[in-house]
Amino acid sequence: MNFGVNLQYLRMMHKNMTQEELANQLGVSRQTISKWELNQGNPELSKIKEICSLFNCKSDDLLFGNMKIVNDAYSEIVIESIEKFKYIKYTVISVEPEDDATRRIKQLARELDIDNPKIIGWDFAHLSQEQINVYHMHGYTSALVLPIDTKNAHESYLIEKRETQNYVTVTIKNPMDNPFHLISNAFKSVFQYIKVNRYTYDHFAFESVFYEDDVEYMRICVAIK
Repeated sequence: MNFGVNLQYLRMMHKNMTQEELANQLGVSRQTISKWELNQGNPELSKIKEICSLFNCKSDDLLFGNMKIVNDAYSEIVIESIEKFKYIKYTVISVEPEDDATRRIKQLARELDIDNPKIIGWDFAHLSQEQINVYHMHGYTSALVLPIDTKNAHESYLIEKRETQNYVTVTIKNPMDNPFHLISNAFKSVFQYIKVNRYTYDHFAFESVFYEDDVEYMRICVAIK
């Protein structure tokens, strides 16, 4: 049974709730919470239902699932307010769309004389089954975030914008060491955080790559209402 590990993980995920705070919520002692997390005892069915209601999860997942997503490559999940921004996007459907789309956006930045361009991206999911299953394609959108002082010099392009908003964010160190595992699980942990804390996903998410001291990082940002 994974109950103890899952309970501790959900408690920490829920705004870093302490054992004392959880105990008060459930009407039990802090020592009882500690025993549960150490798998030295199991709660009654009524308490399991209360825990599932509090953390917005299913009892089967709580008792038997492997809910804990932890990796030394991940930073702490936090909520950040990101200022409004405008961007020009370019979507590619191909075998390697990330490289193709990003290459085009970098070219666009050069055409617009934008130094040190800020580039973000996200998966493009609107593909046919033939594209996916027969041609093994997937989609990706890369976007050039326009500098604040940009005027009307780019009217020939479709410019989209996002207003100032809160995002749930996490940063991955060396994401390309194991991209399919590290990036997908980072997104899972962020959406798990959103669900546990009962935030509402605002149907916009993006990733961006940056470097510090020659180390590659990827920042994942998921918009919430």
